Amino acid sequence: MPFHRRLACKLNYFQSIILMFAAVILIGAALLMLPISAQERTVTPFHEALFTATSAVCVTGLVVRDTASHWSAFGQAVLIVLIQIGGLGVITVGASFSLLSGRRISLSQRGRMQEAMSAPKVGGIVRLTGFVIRASLMIEGIGALCMLPVFCRDFGVSGIWKAVFHSVSAFCNAGFDLMGTPDMPFVSLTAYRADPIINLTISALIVVGGIGFLTWDDVRTNRLCFHRYRLQSKVILTATALLILLPTLYFFCFEFKGGTLRERLLLSLFQSVTPRTAGFNTADYTSLSSSGRGLTILLMFIGGSSGSTAASRQQRRQCSSPMRLLYSAGRKAPKCSGGGWKKKRSMMPQLFLHCISSFR
Repeated sequence: MPFHRRLACKLNYFQSIILMFAAVILIGAALLMLPISAQERTVTPFHEALFTATSAVCVTGLVVRDTASHWSAFGQAVLIVLIQIGGLGVITVGASFSLLSGRRISLSQRGRMQEAMSAPKVGGIVRLTGFVIRASLMIEGIGALCMLPVFCRDFGVSGIWKAVFHSVSAFCNAGFDLMGTPDMPFVSLTAYRADPIINLTISALIVVGGIGFLTWDDVRTNRLCFHRYRLQSKVILTATALLILLPTLYFFCFEFKGGTLRERLLLSLFQSVTPRTAGFNTADYTSLSSSGRGLTILLMFIGGSSGSTAASRQQRRQCSSPMRLLYSAGRKAPKCSGGGWKKKRSMMPQLFLHCISSFR
C-alpha cells in the first residue's frame, strides 16, 4: 500500500483536515514568496507570505500588503485559488477532482465529505458535492458578469480580472480586493460607496455564500415552501434576514446622516452585510461612533452560517445558527431533558456540543 494511503488510514478526520490545511497554506506561502508573485519582482518575506496565504485559505481578509499594489497577476491568481479552496473547503475541492476524474468515492471519503459539508447524513453526499461545485461556479460567474460593465468602464480590459477576482472573493466571503494603489493602499471599495451595481452584487454574493449550501439545497428542492425546509435552513434564513435588516436600520438612522438617500441606503446595507463574514468596506470605520463600532464588532462575532463559505466549513467558526439554537435552547432548558427545543423539535446533545464548539 502506498505511503499516503497508509497515512490516511491512521489519521482521523480532524487530523487529516489539519494536515491538508497546513499543506495548502505552506504551498501557497511558497508560491507567494517567488519573485514572480510580486509587482517589483522581489522575494516577499516568509512571514508576510505565510500570513497572506493563511488569511486567504481561512478567508479572513486580513492582509499586511495591499493586494493590488504589491502582488502581480500571478500572485493575485495564487490568492484567488487559495480563497476558492478555503471557501469551498479542502475536502470539497479534493472530492471535486475525484468526481471529474471518474474515480470511485470510498465510504470513508463520503464520511469526510459529510463532515465537511455539515450534512445530516452520508446518503446523497456525492450529489450534494456536485451541486455545490456547479452552483458555486455559476454564481461566481453571474457575479462577475454583473460587475463587468462597471469595472471595464473604470479600468478597461483589466476590469475583467477585477470583476472575476471580486466575485470569487465576495462569494467566498474573503474580503480581498484589488482597489488599492501605491499612493492609496487598503481602500477596499470606498470608491464605489454610491454605486448600486457594485454594492448590491457584492452584498448578494456575500449573503448567498454565507447562508450555506444545505440551505441552497432546501431552496432548490422545496422552492418557496418554507415550512418544508430543514430546521437549520429556517434558522439560518430567519437569522440572516434579521441580522441584515436591523443593523441596516441602525446605520441609516444614526450613523450615515450625510449624502443622498441612495448613498445612505447603500452604505447602511453594505455595512450591515459585510462585517459578519467578509472584509470589504465602503465607509471609513474610523468615522463610526462608539455604538456603530460596537455593533460592527458584534456582527463580526456572530459570523456566518455553518456549512457555508463564510469561514471555511472545516474550521467550524460560523455561529449565527448555533447562537440562535443555543438561545432558543436556553429559554426552554427547564422544559428539556438531554436536548434543546426549537419550533416543537428536539435537539440532540451532540448538536449542543457542536454549537458550543463554535465558541472555543
